[in-house]
Amino acid sequence: MKKREWLIVILPLLATWTLDRLTKLWALDITQIKSFGFLHFVLHQNHGAMLGLFSDLPTVLRVVSLSTGGAFLLCTYALIQYLLPIKSLTLRTGLSILIGGIIGNVTDRIVWGYVVDFIVVGTPGLSSPAFNIADALQWLGYGLIVYAIVREGELLWPENNARKQYWVNMPFQLKYCFMLMAVGLSLTLICLVFSYTYMRVTIEELVGNNVFLLNKFLVPFVITFVIISVAFCAILFAVGRLISHRIAGPLYAFERFLMEALEGNPNPLKLRTGDEFKHLEELAEEVHRRMQELKKERTVQVVEFKEDKKD
Repeated sequence: MKKREWLIVILPLLATWTLDRLTKLWALDITQIKSFGFLHFVLHQNHGAMLGLFSDLPTVLRVVSLSTGGAFLLCTYALIQYLLPIKSLTLRTGLSILIGGIIGNVTDRIVWGYVVDFIVVGTPGLSSPAFNIADALQWLGYGLIVYAIVREGELLWPENNARKQYWVNMPFQLKYCFMLMAVGLSLTLICLVFSYTYMRVTIEELVGNNVFLLNKFLVPFVITFVIISVAFCAILFAVGRLISHRIAGPLYAFERFLMEALEGNPNPLKLRTGDEFKHLEELAEEVHRRMQELKKERTVQVVEFKEDKKD
């Protein structure tokens, strides 16, 4: 996509996050219920995820895991935007709004340790759970994503764009995947050693060598870290397979084209949407054109040779 189109895609994320932050800062000053018909504003601290889920978990496990999960989703969002095979501004904008809302709530957990909810819709007898602007905009993002998938599903998964083989060049692709996983594991190991030792030393400085408190804080942290690391490596493997497929596929197709060209019956080279090395299509067309010219020149030379021989 062009730079202007990327700007259109990123702006909804920034706008969603900014609007969410401004409204929550305003909501912090609410001291009593403000009602406007069916719309009510009341300050509520949500210590869990959406609609209060996971609020019963230990604080260190809840805040750290939910905050890290948001950062994890942000990285996943960037990968999806890069790997999407079509422009589809509707789909990309929906993803941006969705992630913008999620990051807005993650920011709350990082800054305050809880999410600020302040909107309630309904009557005293029947009302919705408290939510915020980020929650509302996330549903807008979901709607745009579903709409784009229904409307542009054929472009996302065209029948003539899929390769029958997931592993075009298995040795190369596996090597690529394991290299990505090795880099990911190295980074997570470095982060684990740093964060674990930092937390342990900090706790010991504050409360001494209290085994109970150390286990209370460090064990949930390590378990959460390991779970996130495993999920991270699994995604790296999947991304590695996809990217390596986009590299190995065009090279395999070009090799097959060259083999057919040497046999004198080449088919046009047509790469898949999202493949790397798209210039190979032009190169293959140029190779085919040159071979046709050489074939014509040889035919002319043979005819001239026969005519000269008759004379």
